[in-house]
Amino acid sequence: MLVLTRKPGEKIMIGEDIVITFLESRGGEGIRIGIEAPRHLTVKREEIFEAVADANRAATHADAAEVLRGLPPAALPPAALPGEKA
Repeated sequence: MLVLTRKPGEKIMIGEDIVITFLESRGGEGIRIGIEAPRHLTVKREEIFEAVADANRAATHADAAEVLRGLPPAALPPAALPGEKA
């Protein structure tokens, strides 16, 4: 892991097309950063990435009825849910 100290306005380059700019310190609340990256790259906070990964893992263990219950009603064909009548 590379550890750097930056002042507001200073930047970090990753490759030639990703720029991370240190914007401001908010004391004990954290820091604000800006990220410039090509549109084809996905930039996510780690907690969002982990939540999506957890949901995907849970979906691999769900049975069909659980999956269908998670869909909005407009996406379901008539009588798709167990116990529903057409």
